[in-house]
Amino acid sequence: MVSIVVMTLIVGVRYLAVSGAFAWLTRLRHRGLYAGLDPQIRREIGWSLASAFIYGAPAGLLAWGWQEHGWTQVYTDAGDYPLWWLPASVPVYLFAHDSWFYWTHRLMHRPAMFRIAHAVHHASRPPTAWAAMSFHPWEAITGAVVIPALVLTIPIHVAALGLVLAVMTVMGVTNHMGWEMFPRALVAGRAGNWLITASHHQRHHQQYGCNYGLYFRFWDRLCGTDRGLGDFTRRAPDRASGAVRGAERAGGAW
Repeated sequence: MVSIVVMTLIVGVRYLAVSGAFAWLTRLRHRGLYAGLDPQIRREIGWSLASAFIYGAPAGLLAWGWQEHGWTQVYTDAGDYPLWWLPASVPVYLFAHDSWFYWTHRLMHRPAMFRIAHAVHHASRPPTAWAAMSFHPWEAITGAVVIPALVLTIPIHVAALGLVLAVMTVMGVTNHMGWEMFPRALVAGRAGNWLITASHHQRHHQQYGCNYGLYFRFWDRLCGTDRGLGDFTRRAPDRASGAVRGAERAGGAW
């Protein structure tokens, strides 16, 4: 189906453009941060482009179904729903996505699931701006279904949906690029107590069994899995087998 091919290309090009832009910015701001990581970056790009098809296929199918059959709850006329819902739908979608991500992410840290799928993502040690979509196909499927499920059930204006997708893309990249782009006043302030940035997600990649959220720290705080902010001190990449064993030990505790 043409729409699936087109959407896959859009997802792939979006990934290359956004990750490439932040990788370029990283090289300008922190020269040498990715030194010696070229083989890892090539793997990240390969897995991410494979994930682009897995994300693009259901999105393309629903885009076609929306246009041809009205399958989804996406609307284009702001008057179709109360005007207050247009901006309110964005945090609703982000919270629903964050909730799905938190619990599926914890599932991915169970020993069996880690070995089968999530080890691919954590093979990026340290992660780079190219690692945002570096997933095993089984893990990519868990991420690819959530937005399609939401647009089938919760009304959202097409512009608000575009904003949700932009936030999802940018946060996925910036949380992995190995340095903090947001000001210290935000990260260490009241907003940073509830919003996830690279500093929070960095600790997840350092310790594994904590900081599972995507946008918000709500579920981590509620479930006792919030371990605060990490640091960006470069460490030599662990051997893969040791990393897997450490992740299984850390991820096995719920």
